Amino acid sequence: MDIKHLQYFIEVTNFNSFTRAADHLFITQPTISKMIKNLETELGVELFDRSRKQLILTDAGRVVLEQAKLIDKAFHNLETEMDNLLGLKKGHIRIGLPPIIDASFFPRILSRFHEDYPNITFQLVEDGSKKIEESVQNDLIDIGVIVLPTNTALFHHFAFLEEDINLIVHPSHPHACVEEIDLADLENESFILFNKDYVLRDLIISSCNEAGFSPHIVTESSRWDFIEEMVYCKLGVALLPESLCRHDERVKTIKVKNPSINWNLGFIWSKDHYLSYAAKEWLKYTREALSHKE
Repeated sequence: MDIKHLQYFIEVTNFNSFTRAADHLFITQPTISKMIKNLETELGVELFDRSRKQLILTDAGRVVLEQAKLIDKAFHNLETEMDNLLGLKKGHIRIGLPPIIDASFFPRILSRFHEDYPNITFQLVEDGSKKIEESVQNDLIDIGVIVLPTNTALFHHFAFLEEDINLIVHPSHPHACVEEIDLADLENESFILFNKDYVLRDLIISSCNEAGFSPHIVTESSRWDFIEEMVYCKLGVALLPESLCRHDERVKTIKVKNPSINWNLGFIWSKDHYLSYAAKEWLKYTREALSHKE
C-alpha cells in the first residue's frame, strides 16, 4: 500500500468529490478514482456507497479514514524529523495573531528570525483569541497569540505582555478633561466593543458588571483602527489596550480605575499535536528576544 493511496482517499473525503479532490491535487479524475479502487481492492472493502448521488462513506470507509489520518500525520512527522536530523533548518510555521495587538511588534521579530532562518516560511492568520484557541486545538495552526489565561490541560503557554486597558473618547467629550476615571462613571455611555470572537470583549463586559452596570453596546467591530475612527466620529467610547491608544492623537486617552482593566497576552501551542522543528525554534527565539526586551 502506497501512502499516496491513503492521502488521496483523505482528500476525496475532505472535498466529498473525486473531481474537486483531483483538481486540488493537480491530477486527473480517472487517476484518483483508480487509486481509490486499488485501495479498496487491497483492503477487500468498499470505502464509499456509490449507489447514491452524494459520496457517502461506508462503515469500513469511516474506520479506514480514521486510521489513514493517523498514518498521514505520522508520515508527515517522520519527514519533519528527517529534515531536523539532516540539519536543513527549513519549514513552515502557522501562527494565529489577534488583530488587536500593536502591528509593529511581530514584524520586527519576524524580520530578525528570518535573517537567521531564511528557509523557514510563515503563514499568519488574524483572528480573535477564541478562534485561535480552536485552530490550535484542531491543528489548523501551530502557535497562537491569545489573551490569557488559557486551558492548561490542552495548551502549553508562556506570557509575554501585560498592559492596561484604557478609555478613549472624542476630545469634545465631557470626560476628555480628566486623566483617570472610575469605570462606574461610564454607566450611561455608548460603548464600541470588539465582536464576540474576542476575549477582550468578555473582559470589558465582566469588568463593567463588576462596577455595577451592563454596558450599552452601540456597535461592534473586529478592527481596532475602525473602533478608534468611530470614537473620533462621536459614535461612542471604547476601551483599548494601552499600546493601541497611542496610535491616534485625534482621540483622548484616559486611565480607568475601580476596577482597572488589564490584559495578559501569551503564546499557546497544543499538548496533543506534534510541533515541528521550525515552530520550536520560533518559540525559543521569540522567548529569548522578549526576555532581553524586558
